[in-house]
Amino acid sequence: MGPGRLAALAWLVFTTLSSTAAIEPISTSIAVGMAAALTGLLAAYPNLLYFFQECCRDEWVSLNATGLKVDLEEKLFGQHLASRVILKAVTGFLSHENPKKPLVLSLHGWSGTGKNYVSQMIANNLYRKGMRSGFVHQFIATAHFPHAENVDVYKEQLQQWIKGNVSSCPRSLFIFDEMDKLHPGLIDGIKPYLDYYEHVDGVSYRQAIFIFLSNAGGEKINKVALDFWNDGRQREEIQLSDLEAAVSLDVFNSKQSGFWHTSIIDKNLVDFFVPFLPLEYKHVQKCVREELKVRGKAVNEDTVSVVAKEMTYFPKQERVFSDKGCKIVEKKLDYYLED
Repeated sequence: MGPGRLAALAWLVFTTLSSTAAIEPISTSIAVGMAAALTGLLAAYPNLLYFFQECCRDEWVSLNATGLKVDLEEKLFGQHLASRVILKAVTGFLSHENPKKPLVLSLHGWSGTGKNYVSQMIANNLYRKGMRSGFVHQFIATAHFPHAENVDVYKEQLQQWIKGNVSSCPRSLFIFDEMDKLHPGLIDGIKPYLDYYEHVDGVSYRQAIFIFLSNAGGEKINKVALDFWNDGRQREEIQLSDLEAAVSLDVFNSKQSGFWHTSIIDKNLVDFFVPFLPLEYKHVQKCVREELKVRGKAVNEDTVSVVAKEMTYFPKQERVFSDKGCKIVEKKLDYYLED
C-alpha cells in the first residue's frame, strides 16, 4: 500500500473516531474496536504516524533549496550580498551529512532591511511547518533576557534549553533577535555548542543552525554603501570582503552589540557575518508592491509611490537610503488603503 493510501486510511480511522464521539457517546464495544483497529494499523505500518505528527525526519525536516533560492531572489530586495551568502551557506551546510560544526550566521544591518525576513525564509524552506515548527526556537533579547543581574541564570537556562531541543532534533534552528540589546557575556554561555566538538556532554550540535540578528554594525555598512554611491558606483559592486571584516571587528569592540569581546568571535566560530545594505527608494517601492500582492490587492502604482515617498531617507538632502528600510511599509499601507 502506497504512502498516500496509508495516510488516507489512517485519516479515515482518526476522523471516524472523532466524529462519532462528537455525535453521541461511543459504546464500549465500538471504542474498543476502533482502538484495536488503529493499534493494528500502526503496528503494521509503524511509520504512518509520521504523516500526522511532526518529527525530526525527512518528511518534516528537509531543505527546499529551489524554494529558498526563489524566495531570496524574488522577495528579498536590494540585498545581493545577503542573498548570495545565505543561499551558499545554508545549501552547502545541509548538503554535508557530517559537518564539523553547526552553521553559525550573524546578520547585521539597520532595522527593516530584511534580517528577520531571511530567517523566516530559511525556516519556511527547511521545515514543513516553517516558523511554526517545534524545531524552530526564537529568542528575543529584551523579552527573554531582560535583566542584567540575571545573566548567570539566563546562561544556565539557555544551555539547558538548547541541549534539550538538540537532543530531541539535531537539525534544530535557533534564532537570536536583538543581539545588540543582549547583555555582554551572556552569549558566551553557548560557545561550546558552536565549536568543533564532536559531542558536548554526550550531545552533538553539529547539525544545528544558529542565526544571530543585530542592528550593530549598521553604521559601518551604511557608510560603505554611501561611499559607493558618492563615488558613482553601483551597490551591486559591493563585495563581502568590503564589509565582513569591518563588521566583525565593529561588533566585537562594541558593548552595544551582544558580541562584545566574546570568545565566539575571538575563536572564529561565526561562519559568516552577513551585511544587509540600506534600502533605496526603488527597493521600498518593491516592498509596497509585494505587500499589496500578499494582501491580494491590485498593485496601484499611485499607492506604491505615495507610500514609498512617505518614508524618511538619508542623507537628508539627497534622500538616497531609507532609514527604516521596509519596516513600517505595512502600517503605512494600512493608512492609505483605509482611505
